Amino acid sequence: MNINARYLLLLLVLCTGVAGAQNYRDSLGVINPQQYSKQIKLKPDRKLVEITKYIPGIRLDIRYATTDNFMHERMYNQARAFTRLPVAMALKAVQAELNAKGLGLKIYDGYRPYTITEKFYKKASDKHFVADPKKGSKHNRGCAIDLSLINLKTGQELDMPTPFDSFSKLAAANYTDLPAQVIQNRELLKTVMESHGFRVLDNEWWHFDFIGWQNFEILDVPFEQL
Repeated sequence: MNINARYLLLLLVLCTGVAGAQNYRDSLGVINPQQYSKQIKLKPDRKLVEITKYIPGIRLDIRYATTDNFMHERMYNQARAFTRLPVAMALKAVQAELNAKGLGLKIYDGYRPYTITEKFYKKASDKHFVADPKKGSKHNRGCAIDLSLINLKTGQELDMPTPFDSFSKLAAANYTDLPAQVIQNRELLKTVMESHGFRVLDNEWWHFDFIGWQNFEILDVPFEQL
């Protein structure tokens, strides 16, 4: 194969990859910043809101804005957390219930732009633990939240089965071979979240999806534009 033929083959592969990625976006109906701005003018209840502005006192630990995550790479430019408005209101109710027990929420991740999901999938060594861009993620819809519980007096996290983003079997939401106090803490988080319209992900005790997530579109709006 001569140099020109190799160049043409490489160009064809690159173009096919770009076209394939665009086809995923088209088939999923991914919403860009301009479309999002128009949408929320018509439907303000679908707006992405910053969690800390709706729930004062809630703690953030946005791991993907640091290198302290399973990718060992900073994926977000800003340490911020957003969800759709109804999700934030449900979290506010969760926080109020927990506060009465001397507890609160710590947020690891919320809304994730679709472009970041593409980067996760491209760079992850094990594709089983990241969302496939062909399907998108509930995080992309602003309807998924990663979180844990903290003691309000000490600010310390309660003991949970694993750290955030652990791929151990111990991270499963119903894993039982654990200390009694750990199971009690996990079940408290799950019970309170589910009572306010969330469902835990089977293999990640920290991940909760908002019921009705399928009614919200996949977004690709950077944090900087929110």
